[in-house]
Amino acid sequence: MNKFLLFFLLCSVGAQAQYRIAGIIKDAATQKPLPFAIIETPKGIQTSSDVTGIFQLESKNPFETIVISYIGYKTFTLFVKNKNYVTVNLMPNLQSESIDSLTTKKNETISLIKNVIYKEPQNNPQKKLASFQFKIYNKLIVTANPDSIPNQVEWIESNSNKIKIDSSSLKFKRLVSKQHLFLMEKVSLFQQEKNKVKETVLGTKMSGFKNSFYEIIGFNLQSFSPYDEKYEFFETKYVSPISSLGLKDYDYQFLNSVKINNRTCYAVYFINKRKRNKNGLEGVLYIDSENFGLAKAIIRIRGILDITSIHDFDYLPNENLWFPIMNEFKVVKGQNDDPLKILGGTIYFDGEYEQMGLKKKKDPTDFSYIQSKSYFFDREFNVPIDINRSSVVIEIKNDAVKKDNAFWNSYRMDSLDLRSKNTYQSLDSLAYRKGIDSKLFFGRKIINGYAPLGFFDFDLRYLISFNNYEGFRFGLGGITNERFSNKFRLEGYSAYGLKDQEVKYKIGAATRLDEFSNTWMGINYTDDILEIGSTKFTIDKRVFKVYDPRPINVNTFYHHESWSGFIESKILSKSESIWQLTQSEITPLFNYLFYNDGKEYSSYTMTTASFSMQWNPFSDFMQTPNGKIEIEKRFPIFSLQLTQTIPDFLGNNFDFTKIDFRFKYQKKFINGQKSTFLLQSGIALGDVPITHLYSSSPNNFNLSNVWRRITVAGENSFETMFFNEFFSSRYFMVHAKHGFKRIELFPKVKPSLALVTRMAFGAMDNPDQHLDITYKTLNQGFFESGIELNQVLYGFGLGGYYRYGANHLPKFANNIAIKITFSFELSL
Repeated sequence: MNKFLLFFLLCSVGAQAQYRIAGIIKDAATQKPLPFAIIETPKGIQTSSDVTGIFQLESKNPFETIVISYIGYKTFTLFVKNKNYVTVNLMPNLQSESIDSLTTKKNETISLIKNVIYKEPQNNPQKKLASFQFKIYNKLIVTANPDSIPNQVEWIESNSNKIKIDSSSLKFKRLVSKQHLFLMEKVSLFQQEKNKVKETVLGTKMSGFKNSFYEIIGFNLQSFSPYDEKYEFFETKYVSPISSLGLKDYDYQFLNSVKINNRTCYAVYFINKRKRNKNGLEGVLYIDSENFGLAKAIIRIRGILDITSIHDFDYLPNENLWFPIMNEFKVVKGQNDDPLKILGGTIYFDGEYEQMGLKKKKDPTDFSYIQSKSYFFDREFNVPIDINRSSVVIEIKNDAVKKDNAFWNSYRMDSLDLRSKNTYQSLDSLAYRKGIDSKLFFGRKIINGYAPLGFFDFDLRYLISFNNYEGFRFGLGGITNERFSNKFRLEGYSAYGLKDQEVKYKIGAATRLDEFSNTWMGINYTDDILEIGSTKFTIDKRVFKVYDPRPINVNTFYHHESWSGFIESKILSKSESIWQLTQSEITPLFNYLFYNDGKEYSSYTMTTASFSMQWNPFSDFMQTPNGKIEIEKRFPIFSLQLTQTIPDFLGNNFDFTKIDFRFKYQKKFINGQKSTFLLQSGIALGDVPITHLYSSSPNNFNLSNVWRRITVAGENSFETMFFNEFFSSRYFMVHAKHGFKRIELFPKVKPSLALVTRMAFGAMDNPDQHLDITYKTLNQGFFESGIELNQVLYGFGLGGYYRYGANHLPKFANNIAIKITFSFELSL
């Protein structure tokens, strides 16, 4: 009986065994790999080589030969019986076709692509289907192929006449033979109904992390569909080869006809026309010969990273539609030496050395790659779908990181091999020993300007700063974190200025009313100083800068003691808002009197109700157990703030209304250039002291010598406008800037040239109310333009600006401002 069971099991295994062959396709003369070559068995089982020319073909039926075909090369038949790996050298086809024949083929291919574009609404599932939903199993690994790593020890001579042994490659090979460098699994529910799209993460698991690193889940590696007008790789968009713009940007070549799901499909190669270069997409489209839908798409880009994306589709006869069944994404090193960091592991790139004709010893991680596979299953079409909380495109369930093995075993579409199992065991153990979760918690805080200590996050902004009124200002403050409570928070700070010798402080508390909308209600008391005429949107996110230059130059402030009660919320779709009631006792810290209703005020009381809102209509958000995250910032971004005093309430002295508006736009170009545009305006109606009017963000000292005015450039400030030179009760200003791609002049010296232009217009109502202060108005406008050479060395650069127009000054030198620029970027 036991022998029978053993025989039965062996037969069962044999019946399920796959016949496979792997190899690489090369040009016989140059030995360069040939990507996207077609490999086929006699029974029609097909595959194609990847970007490196490597292929793997599997079949349930045995085969003795394979046929390899490639555009411009002779078709080759290879005997592969009893072989596991082959190297195929294809010979170029020297028989040239006639010009008429080539032209006809080109025209037919273009006509085929036009049909794909024309029939896209009928073939794109996201447009044709009224609704659909399916589950996704995704597996992402950072790993390396052990067979590609040299099995040797390097001997290195040193100046001390001793011989050093470098066994890093061998150690790395042993490591990746046993496990991957990183592994993540995810199970999601994807839903779409009309224009609503949402992914709900049901379960997620990451090696080395007790709590998942949610930012990775929100990182967009590739477009969901090749039908997208702009195809996305690593959050960079490219013109799609099957879009209306694609016909202008791409060349197309017919490769072959193949069978997919027993339907005839045409394989068409595409490549970007411009330079036929490393900066554009290339790949192969498999187009259904009857309905012109995509049956498969292979899309590749070569540059700093060498990225390949594969989209596989399944034909649905009832809908006459190809529906996605699997997406694959792979990243290998490209032609560059810049590092790509994934969760503390680094993959290096060699390109700069190769381009200079030098050879650099490969780092072990040069052999590393990232691979992500997504399998789609449990599909439903044109059924009623209830998409809850559609304001977020991704929602991670609170119990997603707590799923047990039964859950994963029921959903895994790609079983875990021994290396994957070892990855979880090894990295989870390593993470426990080295406290990786705690380090990640610390890193997340630091990147946002906090230093966590237990349940309290110390705010690094308060440690030290400088301005011309306080001199050096030292302080300490912060806010309680989630380790203290998810429902309550306490915050505050205390600071001391060495020049004015005064203590400033703030204390506050808040309670959370709703988790999904992150709605908080709280109260605080502040005793501090603020710059006069500054426009501050209450909703502006707390921004941490290692170095904030403009406040250094500010010397005119007012003192305020303020009580505030507030409600802050993200309940409105793609927006956040703050509703606030504030009572303030205000004293200008300069010679100033405000005249109103026959009385002169040197200090005054204000009670205001305000509403501040920021709307990011085109951004994407992800809801995590820790709160809402903006995973893809898209522009434009709109901000609106309304402020109204409340007459005869809590001692309020004045009656006025303020309306402030801001429009921000930014566009990043594929070639590394970036344009930014800011439009901001405000109007103050009623009796408003100059402390609460508009100064348009000046950043220049009124000194005669241009060299004495050299300071640090601010962000969106007028570098040639003197402090307190202009005040307005209504204004609008425009800032435009275009930064060009960084150019390498010397090693580590890669400056970026930027062109800047700014303008402002304004007017002052009731100027007679403002006593003991001299100022001008912006009725005739203010104009300046400049040029910046940024990030010349260690983030520092230099900018020059010139003032012109009606407010041009008589002395030429007074219209010039020279500033030091500083750029410092933090990333996690």
